[in-house]
Amino acid sequence: MPQFDVDLFVIGAGSGGVRAARVAAQYGARVKVAEEFRVGGTCVIRGCVPKKLLVYASRFADEFEDAAGFGWQVPSPRFDWKTLIARKDSEIARLEGIYRANLERAGAELVEARAVVEGPNTVVLPATGERITARHILIATGGKPADQPHFIGREHAISSNEVFHLESLPERITIIGGGYIALEFAGVFAGLGSKVTLVHRGPHLLRGFDDDVRTSLEAAYRDRGIDILLERTVARVDKASGLLRVTMSDGSTHDTDVLLSAAGRVPYTQGLGLAASGVALNERGAVIVDEFSRTNVPSIFAVGDVTDRVNLTPMAIREGQAFADTVFGERTTRVDHKRIPTAVFSTPEIGVVGLTEREARADYAQLQVFKASFRPLKATLSGRQERVLMKLLVDGATDKIVGAHMVGDHAGEQVQLLGVALSMGATKADFDRTLAVHPTAAEEWVTMRTPVA
Repeated sequence: MPQFDVDLFVIGAGSGGVRAARVAAQYGARVKVAEEFRVGGTCVIRGCVPKKLLVYASRFADEFEDAAGFGWQVPSPRFDWKTLIARKDSEIARLEGIYRANLERAGAELVEARAVVEGPNTVVLPATGERITARHILIATGGKPADQPHFIGREHAISSNEVFHLESLPERITIIGGGYIALEFAGVFAGLGSKVTLVHRGPHLLRGFDDDVRTSLEAAYRDRGIDILLERTVARVDKASGLLRVTMSDGSTHDTDVLLSAAGRVPYTQGLGLAASGVALNERGAVIVDEFSRTNVPSIFAVGDVTDRVNLTPMAIREGQAFADTVFGERTTRVDHKRIPTAVFSTPEIGVVGLTEREARADYAQLQVFKASFRPLKATLSGRQERVLMKLLVDGATDKIVGAHMVGDHAGEQVQLLGVALSMGATKADFDRTLAVHPTAAEEWVTMRTPVA
């Protein structure tokens, strides 16, 4: 057998790479992990964790407002952006330390440098020229913000990386995009008091989600004062007198202080030497892998967002675990990329698992749709008009639930448990015989009796 410096070299210390490295090391493999930025990856450093902290901050505005309906006399609150960002940065630093410590305890060595693939079993560190041979190479570099749309003045836009480090809360912000990132930041800045304009080229937000979910969130965001400009794009941006003048594709204009381009992320594979090493990439630059995360080069694997399969942190972790179990643990493991519960931390929140109604109708001839829309109990005293949407999709032939969708408070928490139920093959009868917890919003899942379609 040829001798290698390590058994596994991981490029990228994000959620998937760290999990794979830790588990492989615990199986006894000699592991090195290269990271050119900060340990923790997109999720921990500039993605889901810091964004969720900002989401929490933005929702206090609703609580202060609603308190009056319950008898509380709350003085006019003041918000300080710098305090929030400093506290956020402190928490991210703490989490990064935990990730580093976990790698060290597992016995994996962290290399704080950029690494490039030079062949099936070789990586090079460009900063020093050092070459390291590895029995297996794992690409776990994640994604990066997509390039700015091609409009005049696009250099004035920032990405979702920079938005976490704004020096002050903008009075006005324009956000380009209609997916997770754009909608979550729209909710954050609206809650913190900014005037938000959301620009999306499509006819509705959240492409790929259930149509009822999409229209429900659009209505809620408009009620919250967010200006939603659909089927339009930014044509040009001009900077003058300390502000940005945005000209839209329909000729209309508006002024803003910050322009955030949040039109998605793309796999981070540029400059990694993959194509030169024979690794196949698709048209988006994603690493093409099989069901075991193996590329067309047998010694090279890839997990997480760099493969552009399901771009969610828990999926990257699951793929990293499965890779290590299969390659180093002698436990052949495939990852199921179907029926994945997911949440959009907009305000109101979205939680979904399974098929949309459009998808379900294509697959099931006897589809039954159960739906509830209501003002939650808390709103009866607070006076808030925002509604909750809950929707179940059932295959009438087998009674199995094939989709569940929610827009409302704590939807992300609820969909986690709905995901358990659907993964176990729960039927509508299983839900019907489950006693309701009253009074809660969640009881609607087990009390919907009459299909609407």
